[in-house]
Amino acid sequence: MKEKFLNQTNPNVSVDCVIFGFDGVELKVLLVQRDLQDNLEIQDDTLVLPGDLIRDNEDLDEAASRVLTGLTGIRSVFLEQIGAFGNPNRLSKGKDRTWLEAVRLKPDARVITVGYFALINIKNYKIKPAGFAKHVVWHDYKVVEELGFDHNEILDAAIRILRNKLYREPVGFKLLPRKFSLHHLYCLYNEIMDAEIDRRNFRRRMLKTGFLKETDEFQEGVPHKPARLYTFVKKEFENVSRKNFKFY
Repeated sequence: MKEKFLNQTNPNVSVDCVIFGFDGVELKVLLVQRDLQDNLEIQDDTLVLPGDLIRDNEDLDEAASRVLTGLTGIRSVFLEQIGAFGNPNRLSKGKDRTWLEAVRLKPDARVITVGYFALINIKNYKIKPAGFAKHVVWHDYKVVEELGFDHNEILDAAIRILRNKLYREPVGFKLLPRKFSLHHLYCLYNEIMDAEIDRRNFRRRMLKTGFLKETDEFQEGVPHKPARLYTFVKKEFENVSRKNFKFY
């Protein structure tokens, strides 16, 4: 499998996407397993972030959206840059070299990649592997083992940025359904921060923000007393965001 549209592909610049999701218990990251369609004698079960080379006629944001959609079927999500990664040895692992030699016109070219990340509600998207993605999986980010290339480094950078944003911005709500319980919200913050946040203080601070709107609905199908559901009111956050509010 050689690259499609070779005359448009830049061999030295790529994009890699860190897509976070939350299943109600664990923070997940979307990973793909590489496929060598015309090199079936080569075994490669390496997991990597969704990514690929850019085309010369597109900007970086367009490339990130195209690559993500092309490999996973996910489209129309907001992607934010997290930085550039250009260690000269980032493509030097044995399996990575074998894969590059099978699929790249210039496997020895030095590639600098631009990392992106996004937060999505898992239930709102259906993933479908395509391109060189043999499988697409949601993986618990806490137990991710060695990924291809330098993708562990990119993932680590993304989680650091997410944690920093979570402290001052309501980004976590992008991972939740439109209506959620305070316990669901608490579990999300605990999972992202990988720390035990004081439950009572968290609840108090969240209810004081003015960004949460109480609904008349309660949880359904739970073995315990159903909890009240809330929604996030973006407009209220925007009205007071200049106060540099800290979420916990």
